[in-house]
Amino acid sequence: DLKYRQSYVDLIMKDQVKDTFMKRTAIIKAMREFLDNKDFIEVETPILSPIAGGAAAKPFITHHNSLDMDMYLRIATELYLKRLIVGGFEKVYEIGKCFRNEGMDVRHNPEYTSIELYEAFADYNDMMEITENMVAHICQKVLGTTKVVYEDTEIDFKPPWNRITMVDAVKKFANVDFNEIKDDDEARKIAEEKNIELKKELKDCSKGDILDAMFEEFCEEKFIQPTFVLDYPVEVSPLTKKKRGNSEFTERFEGFVYGREICNAYSELNDPIVQKERFVQQLKERELGDDEAYMMDDDFINALEIGMPPTGGLGIGVDRLIMFLTNSSSIRDVILFPTMKPLQQ
Repeated sequence: DLKYRQSYVDLIMKDQVKDTFMKRTAIIKAMREFLDNKDFIEVETPILSPIAGGAAAKPFITHHNSLDMDMYLRIATELYLKRLIVGGFEKVYEIGKCFRNEGMDVRHNPEYTSIELYEAFADYNDMMEITENMVAHICQKVLGTTKVVYEDTEIDFKPPWNRITMVDAVKKFANVDFNEIKDDDEARKIAEEKNIELKKELKDCSKGDILDAMFEEFCEEKFIQPTFVLDYPVEVSPLTKKKRGNSEFTERFEGFVYGREICNAYSELNDPIVQKERFVQQLKERELGDDEAYMMDDDFINALEIGMPPTGGLGIGVDRLIMFLTNSSSIRDVILFPTMKPLQQ
């Protein structure tokens, strides 16, 4: 506790601590170098917003006195960056702070760094290629190898990473084949049998909700080596295009390392009519008690009506990636001044 409160002393006393933060700078520099060399443009978007959008999370709320209105610290940079794709930028990225008003543990700090990038005329397959190649580039540049040791486990970030669909993962690790489940009622029975922890009442859960919950409970921790988990249900992916050939799922993946999610990517939904329908469904989820569900963003719908080309998008938790590349067990070990509860006076 004391070393996090007085990190300036920790930096003086321990060369290893200072080395971690020197590597942090080098990792972010290598990340920029990789994207700049691929003609991505770095941009800055608002941190204060009238709507908390782009991710499912609880926001921090503040008040703008002059406008006399509540505003939100951003939980993601996604919706503004996609507006730039509408505006004619073909490749954009932003490295910056995001804020989520949620729990704190070894993997979560309420203020954290993310990178999001968007590329016109790309899809989630292109985002997989960018992810694995960018991380490998960073490893070679900063560490001289794609192999790292994290908590006594060797992890190899060399491309190509493993790939598996969410349905196949649940079939493999939970022995339930969702390809054979006909409807929501059948899925609910399985959820009861397996005693799955759900984010809402069982009666309100769909087949897709239950698939996602089973994946989280039975599968996530199994992926030690870098793995892309593909094709998430529509219900949990409101900003994502439906999968070509199977409308129950979306063209979305998350990357897992050592049982932890480090990235999330989509073939972006660019149909304004469908996007509005998804937002309306999210509002219903909020009414059912899901305070992490998305809000309606009318201006973003308007941007899509202007016209957004087919687009691939990717978000990476920078702090989590740095944890793996510096063998740091806590996110606080890679943030210079982590959030701390004040000492009692």
